[in-house]
Amino acid sequence: MKMLLLLSVLTTLSLVVGVDRGNFKSCDQSGFCRRNRNMQPGESPYYLLMNNLKVSPTKIESRLANAKTGVLYTLEISALMDGMLRMKINEATPIRQRFEATEALNGEPKETSLKLVSQNSEGMTIEFGKNKAIIHANPFRLDVYSGDQHVISANTRGLMKFEHYRTKEQPKPENQEQEGPANQVEEEKPAAEVEDMDGAWEEHFKSHADSKPFGPSSVGMDFSFVGFKHVYGIPEHADAFSLKQTKGSTDPYRLYNLDVFQFEVNNPMALYGSVPFMVAHSDIKTVGLLWLNAAETWIDIEPATQQSVVSSIVDFVKGSTQLPQTDTHWFSESGIIDVFFLPGPGPKDVMKQNAILSGTTPLPPYFSIAYHQCRWNYNDQEDVRNVDANFDEHDIPYDVIWLDIEHTDGKKYFTWDNHKFPNPEEMINNVTAKGRKMVTIIDPHIKRDSGYHIHSEATSKGYYVKNKDGHDYDGWCWPGSSGYLDFVNPEVRDWWASKFGLDHYKGSTLQLFTWNDMNEPSVFNGPEVTMHKDAKHYGSWEHRDLHNMYGILMTMSTYKGHLQRSNGHLRSFLLSRAFFVGSQRYGAVWTGDNTADWDHLRITVPMLLSMSISGITFCGADVGGFFMNPDAELLVRWYQAGAFQPFFRAHSHLETKRREPWLFDAETKQLIRAAIQKRYSLLPYWYTLFMENEQNGMPPMRPLWMEFPSDQTTFDMDDEYMIGSSLLVHPVMESKATNVEVYFPGENQVWYDVDNYQKFNGLESSTIPVTMSKIPVFQRGGTIIAKRERMRRSSSLSHDDPYTLIVALDKTGQFANGNLYIDDGHTFQYKQGEYIYQGFSFKKDTLTNHALQGSEKFETKAWLEKVIIIGISTEPKTVQVESHDFGKKNLLFTYKSSTQLLIIRKPAVNIEAEWSIKLLF
Repeated sequence: MKMLLLLSVLTTLSLVVGVDRGNFKSCDQSGFCRRNRNMQPGESPYYLLMNNLKVSPTKIESRLANAKTGVLYTLEISALMDGMLRMKINEATPIRQRFEATEALNGEPKETSLKLVSQNSEGMTIEFGKNKAIIHANPFRLDVYSGDQHVISANTRGLMKFEHYRTKEQPKPENQEQEGPANQVEEEKPAAEVEDMDGAWEEHFKSHADSKPFGPSSVGMDFSFVGFKHVYGIPEHADAFSLKQTKGSTDPYRLYNLDVFQFEVNNPMALYGSVPFMVAHSDIKTVGLLWLNAAETWIDIEPATQQSVVSSIVDFVKGSTQLPQTDTHWFSESGIIDVFFLPGPGPKDVMKQNAILSGTTPLPPYFSIAYHQCRWNYNDQEDVRNVDANFDEHDIPYDVIWLDIEHTDGKKYFTWDNHKFPNPEEMINNVTAKGRKMVTIIDPHIKRDSGYHIHSEATSKGYYVKNKDGHDYDGWCWPGSSGYLDFVNPEVRDWWASKFGLDHYKGSTLQLFTWNDMNEPSVFNGPEVTMHKDAKHYGSWEHRDLHNMYGILMTMSTYKGHLQRSNGHLRSFLLSRAFFVGSQRYGAVWTGDNTADWDHLRITVPMLLSMSISGITFCGADVGGFFMNPDAELLVRWYQAGAFQPFFRAHSHLETKRREPWLFDAETKQLIRAAIQKRYSLLPYWYTLFMENEQNGMPPMRPLWMEFPSDQTTFDMDDEYMIGSSLLVHPVMESKATNVEVYFPGENQVWYDVDNYQKFNGLESSTIPVTMSKIPVFQRGGTIIAKRERMRRSSSLSHDDPYTLIVALDKTGQFANGNLYIDDGHTFQYKQGEYIYQGFSFKKDTLTNHALQGSEKFETKAWLEKVIIIGISTEPKTVQVESHDFGKKNLLFTYKSSTQLLIIRKPAVNIEAEWSIKLLF
């Protein structure tokens, strides 16, 4: 009977066209969302007890009180490194501990000095670094300044709410006499003051009941971004990059990791990942806010207003009080209020500050930023062999082939189907002999099969999540009846990590990597297709407290397993569908189960930009769409877009037609090959960007305003973006398109089409003609990019191949610079200084290079094959290279006056040696 139920569920899921909204809650169906959202702006009942104030070198501590309930709370305001501020509010004497999501952070944030500037009965002013904050006592409010500019206010509209834990009052027996005078009547509260407590102690959704033994426990607060019309971030949502108004028009943006089949675009519904991080940007400031809470969270956004609530009641802002302001309201089902204010002042400062808090993406192995080929599922070893061979036969490079759930023995992870994959190690070795890798899927649901060693060990050791009654939680997923590992338990994480050892994962090798899917977690027969909120974790935490962290705890464990199996020598690659704050520290993510249509292609750009600015920088979308069958035009345009996004993988559903590139007509195959080859030629640039991302948090994929912060035209744009600081990309995302309208940002900037070297000026829009072979990509004047133009079967085979430098001169025609990073591509030796980090500079008609970092421990055989200089107005008489190896020699070159293009051939100098190339006129 249970198996019939599962088959029914799976059939329903596979037949759904578009998301079934009835499977997922609206705000009206969530008690805590209703209670918080129905609050009206006004005077907050929370006030600061000034006589309880404690000032230390790095923080302010005191108590808050709720004037209506008398409940006390602790308040900590701490100064952090790099000019950040942290505010924590918790119950002073809770009847049980409240969950804090600190494991998502990159270690405990370092505190720094804080100065108390002034204090009186109404509040105080503090300084931290170059910034300051004003704390108002009654009602409690916090105003944060970036330098002298007021940028964020907390609880200005009085929407703070902190529902304390309590025990449920039992109803009095009917025959018990009422105390007091017989004629006493309880005074009725006005209707406006009666709070909707429906669902506070037990909540029902469809056939599911959610017990709440400690009653209502939500926390919420309003934050106003003063001086800002645009806010971004809070992934994951299939919506515009510049976040839309929700209050009065739609549900709030929801952060609750869910398995959403064929998600819809342009709405605030929850998807697979949750990062409660928001960035506000204007032409003069950029700031960020991190709401560190792992419970279900909703965020309301009210439109920017010119008459600011904040500026109308305070006079701190210099100049006019007519400031734009965006008001937001954040509320979570449980946990504490733990907020980080990132005062910028610029976009790159905010990226660095967020990186300090949540960490950065460790430099990925080189192969992982190349092209990945995936399908649910490659059928058997022969299928894998044929797919691998056909890439070679059709001269298409690729680096990784993936196996989905059908490769296992009955959906039991860490196993192989012995009939379909009888010799997995041999299969992997045949692929890796060409420099390629393999990935297998490993999900968190464990098949309940007494003969399955993972299940029997997990059961005997008590490693599964429990239901509310204390028994092992039983949910349904791909294997049928399944247990779910309790990754909250550090012992479980260590045990899970050990399973990736080659002695445990039979048939695996060090060249086999991992895909953690379904880790929201997905539970087919659970409420909203996920785990019951009253399930119990290690430490007596309810699942509601930490739901959005379940996926990161799994990937944390998998990552540790990858490191351990090579004794910490080799870098890991893993992909996760669920993510949270800090997931970038463990691997890549993708946007989930998208659909093969133009709307889903278009939405990839704003979705990936939202992830990128929130720290989730190694991100991509299933090329071609997971569901349905793309026609040739859509597939080609998706490959062209994916080739210029951080994670580049084609993937498709079990029931779709096979869509390997050679299964299409010759023209389509050639167009796909050309898009993939463009990716491979730019791998040196991508790799350099990922190294710099690890160092400073700057995402490889960036909104235009990150590079041009004062250009207001870019603030609403999400159909074009930057790769690093040098390339502007505008994918073709409309059917039958014959042109695209491209905006070129930046005053006194010049841009060059990478295909025909046509020149465009900044602060102008141009109509760019497109054919099916055209990918609109433009190099910024004043930059130098290193490429590799020789095509190999896989990226590792190009390790010693020569480079081509593309030198795009600035508007004056006199200057350009750029960087190149090189290491071995797969180990952690780069952390010991074994790498090359070169800077290239063109000025005074001379191209030179110099070492930026690194050591003599690492050398390369790679040499400089070609230099292309764009934007040079006059043909030189002579081009001369000078090197310590051979002195001076003249070089062959060609000059095209129509495009102001100079091509210098075979300088033949080592890419890391000291050399210069001089143009003589």
